[in-house]
Amino acid sequence: MRIDNAQLAAFAAVLGEGSFELAARKLSVTPSAVSQRIKLLEDRLGQVLIQRSTPCRATAAGRRLLRHAEQVALLESEVLSELGVVEGSGQTNVRIPIVVNADSLDSWFAEVFDALPGVTSITLDIRSEDQDHSVALLREGTVMAGVSASAEAIQGCRVEALGAMRYLAVASPAYVDRYFAAGVSADTLNAAPVLMFNKKDALQRLFVARLTGTVLQAPTHCAPSTRSFLEAARRGAAWGMMPEQIVAAALRNGDLLEMVPDHWLDIPLYWHCWRIGSSALDVLSKLVCQAAGRSLHVPESA
Repeated sequence: MRIDNAQLAAFAAVLGEGSFELAARKLSVTPSAVSQRIKLLEDRLGQVLIQRSTPCRATAAGRRLLRHAEQVALLESEVLSELGVVEGSGQTNVRIPIVVNADSLDSWFAEVFDALPGVTSITLDIRSEDQDHSVALLREGTVMAGVSASAEAIQGCRVEALGAMRYLAVASPAYVDRYFAAGVSADTLNAAPVLMFNKKDALQRLFVARLTGTVLQAPTHCAPSTRSFLEAARRGAAWGMMPEQIVAAALRNGDLLEMVPDHWLDIPLYWHCWRIGSSALDVLSKLVCQAAGRSLHVPESA
């Protein structure tokens, strides 16, 4: 049995764009043509591949097929680029979907963007997810590579250690005076409002557990972007764990203080990448590892 390329492309487009209508626009065909191709593919494989929701999502079977579809698209675009075959835009770009946590995107990963102009054939489709949960997107086949806190290799992927991202417990001087005049302890930490990026963010709880041996049960604010997190801490709303690169300027000018200067969290990061013969993925992996090597710490256990 062979999978029809047009049907496979329609399947990937629906999941990538989120709807049959947007997929039809991308492929320059009618929505009914996309629907027909998906139906034929599902009939041929004998399984439902797409949940007709808003946005459209892959079923368990669809997630397995999506990984294959992305690999086919990547390798095809590389071959076209190597042969000098151009698309309507005047060049063939190799699209690489990746997942990177917000803190990395707003700090050391920016150096990857500096190098991309010299690698004009690569375009990045970046998803943002917590470093502890990004492996789920890799496992689903939604992305081809990503930054994760997990060292465990996912089936079909290779893993490279990037280094450790150092997080500091920071707060404004006024906040420290208000809540920690008597010192930083389990009691004062549980009385002081704390910041979290979202409900998946476990860094503050991990810091308190390591520092005091207790479970953090403080009033909690959620600030779901690096900038809002930084501003909430700077303006005295709460304390939180932030990457040292991001808070360096605020620490220098006195807007923020380290609450416990001799304690921090080093979170090891790893680059997961599909194990396929792709020169574009190899180039991107090299750029990511170089950028991480210039900015991240050597893990304490290394």
